[in-house]
Amino acid sequence: MSNNGNLWPPAGAPFTHADASVGKVMMQVQIASILPLLVHIYYFGWGIAVQWMLAMMTGLVVEYAMLHLRGRPVKPFLLDGSAVITVTGLTFCIPPESPWWLIVVGVSFALIFGKHLYGGLGYNPFNPAMLGYAFLLVSFPAEMTQWTLPSAVSGHTLSIMDSMIKIFTGHLPQGLIDQVTGATPLDHVKTGLHNGGTVHDVLSHSQTIWNGIAGHGWIQVNIAFMLGGLYLLWTRTIRWQYPVGFLGTLALLAWIFHTIDPAHYAPPLFHLLSGGTMLAAFFIITDPVTAAATPKGRLIYAMGIGVLVYVIRTWGGYPDGIAFAVLLMNIFVPLIDQYTQPRVKGYSK
Repeated sequence: MSNNGNLWPPAGAPFTHADASVGKVMMQVQIASILPLLVHIYYFGWGIAVQWMLAMMTGLVVEYAMLHLRGRPVKPFLLDGSAVITVTGLTFCIPPESPWWLIVVGVSFALIFGKHLYGGLGYNPFNPAMLGYAFLLVSFPAEMTQWTLPSAVSGHTLSIMDSMIKIFTGHLPQGLIDQVTGATPLDHVKTGLHNGGTVHDVLSHSQTIWNGIAGHGWIQVNIAFMLGGLYLLWTRTIRWQYPVGFLGTLALLAWIFHTIDPAHYAPPLFHLLSGGTMLAAFFIITDPVTAAATPKGRLIYAMGIGVLVYVIRTWGGYPDGIAFAVLLMNIFVPLIDQYTQPRVKGYSK
């Protein structure tokens, strides 16, 4: 990014002009995230809205403090929308009814250690939202594993007041303490297979699974993210290589292993429509600062994330490996861009 925070430069020659200011890009991403937010509220309750407001307030305070400490002009950087994107991406990864301090710590870590300590937007090598999420996942595993169940599964719909009480006090009203939270479909399937079950048995007999595919509520939220992502592609806010490379690789690996051993490897639709797959494909790995920037590089970068996500989900210690996959591939971005630079016009060698 240019030093004045206004334009994203192309990674290599030939250079062409594109009307893509930071503010415009961030606004398009926010618009695309509205539908997933509404769908999430419909299926999982108002907790995410409360967490988003907490995250926004934390983000503004941290941004102001860090810009002031770094001696940077506050207003232009505070209003460029970059902190809002980090906040939004991280909020969708946090359990909706998790304690209030979890989102505050996550946002603070993401912005301080993932952005400002490297020099601010345009200089950070790691995706701030995924860095904050990985920090929370490693530091507070118990709080990060209990997700709010969809109302159709739990039989209870939490109001915004119920969610606020749970988030700020840790207790649910009306005696619903252990009835509205549970493992995610990814976690449930991973645990079931580890305990000797088969994919068919785990998917067929779980309350958290809808139609034996990927989980009631999770499917709809992923589809909403996909529709938001298609809007970003239509407006040319993101490049097609990211979602195609990531989703194609993830689906291909899932198909290969499911074909070889359908009893112990979940089908492609399960991987595509559960967890944060579509969030990652269209909103996370497309970060213009930390992702590969050349045409071939974008595809290689996205495919690498797809491979790592499948490996971690299938054989790793975490149900969903998106954060770790993104951060690991962030390390290779300079190398990928170096060896995938397009040839300069007029240069024959």
